[in-house]
Amino acid sequence: MQTHVKVIESTGYINGCWVEPGSRPAKAHYSPLNTELLVGSSTQLSTADVDLAVQSAKQALPNWSALSGVQRADYLFKAAQMLEDHLEDLAQLLTAEMGKPLGEARGEVSRAGVLLRYYAGEGLRSVGDVLPATDGISHLYTTRVPLGVAGLITPWNFPVAIPVWKLAPALIFGNTVVWKPAEPATITAARLMQLLEASGLPQGVVQLVSGSGSVVGQRILDHPDVTGISFTGSDAVGKQVAQAATARHAKYQLEMGGKNATIVLADADLERAADTIISAAMRSAGQKCTATSRVIIEKPVKAQLTSLLVERAKRIQLSDPRDSGCYLGPVVSKRQHASILDFIQSGVREGAEILAGGQAKTEGEFAKGYYIEPTILDHVDPQSTLAQEEIFGPVLLIHEADDLDHAIQLANGVRYGLAAAIFTHNQKHIHHFVNRIEAGLIKVNGETAGVEPQAPFGGMKLSSSYSREQGRAAIEFFTQVKTVVITP
Repeated sequence: MQTHVKVIESTGYINGCWVEPGSRPAKAHYSPLNTELLVGSSTQLSTADVDLAVQSAKQALPNWSALSGVQRADYLFKAAQMLEDHLEDLAQLLTAEMGKPLGEARGEVSRAGVLLRYYAGEGLRSVGDVLPATDGISHLYTTRVPLGVAGLITPWNFPVAIPVWKLAPALIFGNTVVWKPAEPATITAARLMQLLEASGLPQGVVQLVSGSGSVVGQRILDHPDVTGISFTGSDAVGKQVAQAATARHAKYQLEMGGKNATIVLADADLERAADTIISAAMRSAGQKCTATSRVIIEKPVKAQLTSLLVERAKRIQLSDPRDSGCYLGPVVSKRQHASILDFIQSGVREGAEILAGGQAKTEGEFAKGYYIEPTILDHVDPQSTLAQEEIFGPVLLIHEADDLDHAIQLANGVRYGLAAAIFTHNQKHIHHFVNRIEAGLIKVNGETAGVEPQAPFGGMKLSSSYSREQGRAAIEFFTQVKTVVITP
């Protein structure tokens, strides 16, 4: 393995300038694929730095929001072109920092470019409605105006795509942004910010603030001039975001965890189901909020499908994520690595049986990385910790169901409701599933993970704040409605 990459220093980007490190503390970032591989260092900003970032965003807001949608769109088109021109180096950095297989990293950067172009198109779309006035002479209509300064707090698992799917709608609808990336993704965030800067965004429109959640993140939540907060991350932190925003009457949007189930009925194409489920469970090392965590199999085909899933899991080879053919690389950090292994062992203590994997991979080239074998467990108690908590790793649980109603009961029997899927050819069963499943994203004969950029995305129960991101739905969060009556 190589033990060097081009090291990037992330110091934060405020008011059109990169912050001078000065006496601020710095944090070294080493790669999860090899802990001797230094990816970069990040400056830990202070509450005073966040205050300056918010002030700069507030000062830039009038001029940015005064631009037409078409003018703002031009900046997004340029940003998309920058990402496309630098796709390979950004993808390589993403892979080095968080361990995502290079092929998936390339796809993520490409998706970010598509998102920027999609939202650039929003600059030409309607932002209001003309309504009939009862007096017959007044002009009654609605229009939408920017929310203001938007605080964006983004996760490490999609360090390019998720920031962009928040940044792009925030900007096209006239908001300015203070963006805090998750610490394990800070170096990738700095490179993305460099590309946004190179696209010519005006001074103060986007600020990047690096540092801890307890300092930098908390100050964004508490700052009186941050009008809205869009957060993606764990449900535990999401609750803190909601409480802080509610306390000062700020608007907030939460996208949180999932414990996503795929139901497989007896009439399904089992080979297709097995391929799809393994991909949904193991790609990105299971580090997707929409990854398939549980497969619920109708009793007559349980043994057959289980055998197919185990066979496929055992064929997966762990490898260096920088190799273009890598299917499964490391998990993101030592902490995540330990957490996943603890979940597996707790499941065994609660009676689950390991059918595949279940161990860390530590020999040879894997000795200095955070690798875990693709794992499948059977005989999992639906009420156990393993079956109820989000694992966020390459782990798939198997449940047996008597029939569709029993399967839906099992699928709904968790506190999350992000994504769900079913494999069947029975149209009656499909509609019954769609009507009764408690999830915001539903797939039929497809994997739980992934949704197209033009489609709204979000969950039910503790998976979200009952809001939606992406697509046309983004206008609901990043704007406010004005109702106007003009009487001659």
